[in-house]
Amino acid sequence: MNRRKFISLGLLMTPLAAALAACARNDGLPEGMQAIVWDRDTCARCSMVISDRRFGAEMLGGPKNTVFKFDDIGCAITWMRDKIAAYPWMKDAATRLWVADLGSRGNEVKWLEARAVHYITRTSPMGYNQGAIAQPQAGSMDFAGMSEHVLAKGY
Repeated sequence: MNRRKFISLGLLMTPLAAALAACARNDGLPEGMQAIVWDRDTCARCSMVISDRRFGAEMLGGPKNTVFKFDDIGCAITWMRDKIAAYPWMKDAATRLWVADLGSRGNEVKWLEARAVHYITRTSPMGYNQGAIAQPQAGSMDFAGMSEHVLAKGY
């Protein structure tokens, strides 16, 4: 194969290779979610490093698809209460809120829609003590009940 054909073939194959690489790199994240860089990213509310993979949370929304990351769902709930005037889009149905599944182990984190899951009492990084589970259990709360419980603590 001569040099010109080789270069032409390479130029034709580059977009295909890029597309296949993008498809393969899912990381198990829900659509639109940005990866949390564990032990580096900090919580939008308390500025603590996000480390415990069982309690992380992330919000995505607004006209610019703004992302906020949290080390505890309780931080997300209190931050939302405190910042609603600055970010009124948080009320929109299109605003996404994810929380790590309490059962996540090691580097494998399962992300759940925070408003669609249940919460049980477990010791958490910031002491809000709420862990997300996909299926209801005895004594678990839905998102509204958990939010009310967190805000009642007076943080």
